[in-house]
Amino acid sequence: MTEEDIIQQSIVIWFKNNFVMHKKGLIFSVPNGGLRNKITAKILKLTGALAGVSDLIVIQQNKIIFVEVKTEKGTQSDVQKLFQELVESFGFKYWIVKNLEQFKRIV
Repeated sequence: MTEEDIIQQSIVIWFKNNFVMHKKGLIFSVPNGGLRNKITAKILKLTGALAGVSDLIVIQQNKIIFVEVKTEKGTQSDVQKLFQELVESFGFKYWIVKNLEQFKRIV
């Protein structure tokens, strides 16, 4: 697991324990990255995978937020910046989160 994976895991566990178990929200990941063979990559693309999608999507009462998880030194790619721009143009919140405490303040 990478440092980013560990941060994301802590966010998901905390949210599930504090919101999902009380039916006050949903959280799910969008596994867009990683090593894949050419056939799997093509199938994913044809079935709707989209480069740049945020790592997590959080749904709460009348609210959807998009969360990109980064390490302290991590930065967005150009395609992630474009996804953020589109999401925000549709009126949704997009956050770059670098630790669990920052995520807690957002939700």
